[in-house]
Amino acid sequence: MSKFVFKWLVNGGIVIALLMYYTDATLLEAALAATGLTVIAYLIGDQLILRKTNNTVATIADFGLAMAYLYVVADYLDWNLSMGEAFFISLMLGAFEFVYHRYMLREEAY
Repeated sequence: MSKFVFKWLVNGGIVIALLMYYTDATLLEAALAATGLTVIAYLIGDQLILRKTNNTVATIADFGLAMAYLYVVADYLDWNLSMGEAFFISLMLGAFEFVYHRYMLREEAY
């Protein structure tokens, strides 16, 4: 399984489940939001930031990116996502990203 697909499946599971729990998002809306976030996080967090810095910096950047992305998407789609809920989703993603980055760095085929 490719690294991107693995990231997409895990991020998607976290984001879809929590968005559907916290908001009135449909499955399709949550899945599209999760896919968009995964693509952006992969390109910016993994391909740019992680390659130029380290795991800690990339994880913090992924957390901030997720917070901003979720805030914008929730506002645009008029979801009732609070900052605390967005923080929790981003925290769960950050925890996964930290472990994912360690795996990616260990593989060195990034």
